[in-house]
Amino acid sequence: MDQNECQFPCLRDIAEGNVKLPPQSLKKRVQLSIKRNLTPTQIKALHKNATVAKKYLFKTLGKEMPVAKVVPSLSGVRLKAGDTVRVRTMEEIDAMLNGSRKTRGCAFMDGMERYCGTTQRVLKSMERFVDERELKVKKCNGIILLENVMCEGVTAFGRCDRCCLMFWREEWLEKIE
Repeated sequence: MDQNECQFPCLRDIAEGNVKLPPQSLKKRVQLSIKRNLTPTQIKALHKNATVAKKYLFKTLGKEMPVAKVVPSLSGVRLKAGDTVRVRTMEEIDAMLNGSRKTRGCAFMDGMERYCGTTQRVLKSMERFVDERELKVKKCNGIILLENVMCEGVTAFGRCDRCCLMFWREEWLEKIE
């Protein structure tokens, strides 16, 4: 998922809590490995130089494909309405994101970066939401809404007046006592 996209396309993944990948062909696993482990510049170089690409593929085939980065445990602490939290720094959050800029299915959008390192109040901890694409109520856990922290549109689509509350993973937040 492009980092400039809205969170709505990944609602299904968020509802599941954990992103579980279905069995994939070897070709798909290699493509995902390349996407997760290489920068766009390196990927372009692979396309230009078939010899380099073959070497990379042979090295990759013998390894287990990475799924996601390690996400710190919350030690059983659940956030609730009214709690004061510190949004972790961009470096801390970035260490939790996979190649698609997601943690457990929840996308970290560009507009969220400006809140990194700030102190916020929890509006509520979500248990369910309406997936507007399927018109179904879906269950979720570990998703937090913060007071007055809303999406103001994304670069890819331009200005949006909807004012959606952003979905935050509990892992991205640190409770302040």
